[in-house]
Formats: sequence, structure tokens, C-alpha cells
Amino acid sequence: MFIKACLNGSRAAGEHPRLPLTPDELAADAVAVRRAGAGAVHVHPRDAAGRESLAATDVGAATSAIRAAAPGLPVGVSTGLWITGGDVPARLDAVTAWARLPAAARPDFASVNLSEPGFGDLARALLEAGIGVEAGVWSPSDAATLTASGLAGRMTRILVEVIDAPSEEAVPRAAAVLDRLDGSPVPRLLHGEGPATWPLVTEAARLGLATRIGREDTLLDPDGGPAEGNAALVRRALAEGRSAR
Repeated sequence: MFIKACLNGSRAAGEHPRLPLTPDELAADAVAVRRAGAGAVHVHPRDAAGRESLAATDVGAATSAIRAAAPGLPVGVSTGLWITGGDVPARLDAVTAWARLPAAARPDFASVNLSEPGFGDLARALLEAGIGVEAGVWSPSDAATLTASGLAGRMTRILVEVIDAPSEEAVPRAAAVLDRLDGSPVPRLLHGEGPATWPLVTEAARLGLATRIGREDTLLDPDGGPAEGNAALVRRALAEGRSAR
């Protein structure tokens, strides 16, 4: 079961005492999750003040640190529009600058949400920079938008993401999106956030899909207790996946 570890997300430092934010902290967690069985990592780089950043210097610092500590581990980053305060041109300018980073500092892939304006231009800028694109699909309408874009076949993978749903609605909502993606040859990764996290780890295993786990998505184990850390979440997800198959 392929698992991508999402190490920090948009969480603030105070949400967990061991939330990795700096390049060194992200690198240490990347080593730990790789040992636990993760096949890739997804991070939200921060600037010197601890704010989420798309600046090439901050993205390059985080990526370089992870690569040095965990050679060969694929590194992905966010392009969430909220990081530039909703400014679409500013986001595109920031991400376009990643093409000038040295190869060791350039992410392997970046996630781009279909629900945010500017998907097409941003995806093309990433592809031109030699950076893979993960299409973040949150709804059936997002799936339709991806198909209409003509870019679906160029994606590294399609992320079927259930972001805001109670646990009992997670699987039906995911199924509605997956149904709209039937026939696409692009690999799919299924995951949820919050209460939807663990039901979709199990569902991904049942369907033979990749999944994602980490402190971005949840701070809790499946039993509702506090998770020890990202590596512990990866180990638990793998165990849950084995039980579901």
C-alpha cells in the first residue's frame, strides 16, 4: 500500500508540540516516516516567521533539507491559494520561480486544487519546470473540470480528497468522485481530513488505491486518542490497510 505522509499542512505551531515546521524538523520527520513505510512526503514550507510560503527560497530550503536527509524519497509541496491570500497572479509568479531552483531544491511534485481558480496556468507552469502535478479533486464537479482541462493525462496522480465531512459520509462522498474518474489511467490517491481520515485509509486499502496520512490530516489515532507523531500514523495506517484487505 503506497502511503504519502503529509507532515504539517496549514497547522499552527501551537496545535501540536512536535509539529515539524522548519527545514530541519521536516527532514527529521521525513526520515522517520520513510522508516515507518511511507513512499513519499507532502509538506507546507514555512518562512522565517513560521508562515506558510510559496517563495522559492523557502520551498527550496525545505526540499533540500529533506533530500539531504532522505535521498530518493519523493518530496511534494502545496500550492494552496490561501498561502498568497487568494492572489492568483502572485501564486503563479511564486511557483513559476521554482523553475530557477537547483535540481536538488526543486520539489518532485506539487498539489494543485481544482476548486481554486488558476488551475490550468499553474499546472502548466509546474510541468514546464519539470515538477509533477497532483490534481486535488474534492468533488464530482472538480473531476469534470479536470477532464475538461485537457491536462488529466499529464498529472502525476489524482488526489481524491474528502476535506469536510463526518466519518459516516466519507466513503459515499469519495465514491461519487471516483465514479466521475472512471476510465482515467492516472494513478489515484484517496484520503480524507479530520473525521474522514481513517475511514478513507481503510477504503483506499479495500480499493487498492494509494492513500495519505499525517498531521496535516489528523492528530488522532483511529480509536480517537492522540497520535504520537507522523511515523506512528504511517505505521497505524499500514496496519489498518492490511486489516482491510
